[in-house]
Amino acid sequence: MSPDTQEIRDQILLATLPNVVFEGWTPAATAAEPDFPRVFPGGMAELAGHFSEWADRRMVAEMARLDIPGLRVRERIAAGVRLRLQVLSPHREAVRRLMTFLALPHNGPSAIRATWQTAGEIWYAAGDQSADFNYYTKRALLVPVLASTTLAWLADESDDFAETWAFLDRRIAEVLKIPPLKARLTERLSQLPSPTDICKRFAAAAGARR
Repeated sequence: MSPDTQEIRDQILLATLPNVVFEGWTPAATAAEPDFPRVFPGGMAELAGHFSEWADRRMVAEMARLDIPGLRVRERIAAGVRLRLQVLSPHREAVRRLMTFLALPHNGPSAIRATWQTAGEIWYAAGDQSADFNYYTKRALLVPVLASTTLAWLADESDDFAETWAFLDRRIAEVLKIPPLKARLTERLSQLPSPTDICKRFAAAAGARR
């Protein structure tokens, strides 16, 4: 994708986000954008995917400002999740409507891919260079943390989202402190044929915690 095309896609996204608060993730939200069908031939599902990619880019840029080597692993990962939600904070109601859109059965695979991609971006920005099976294990561990923390954030009415950040810290502590859990996950993941299937299982587990 050329930089010009990405900029146009970003502009359409940002112009559309206020509209989806009222119109939902429907074509009515993009009615004022004549270039939408050309730039997003996949329609609203493609726009939703671009929203996630847009947030990932800004999250990575914010993580680059941190002293990553000076942080512990759990602090790096917590910072990534927190920064992504902070990037999304001005568009919180649009994210809330997006959850309804992604809950539709035909949008499930797109939601899974986007969450898996975000988990990967956080680990890369945190300095992870693994290329073996740890690559999949680390991302699969982070996917349910991302999903459940996003839901907690959407429901959080505390000052400065203090309850969300406390929830995030607890969830990360769970997945990083329990070796038997990682062992069970590794054994289970070794039997799965693809990253998509891995992500589906963890997305389902996150949904069950709601």
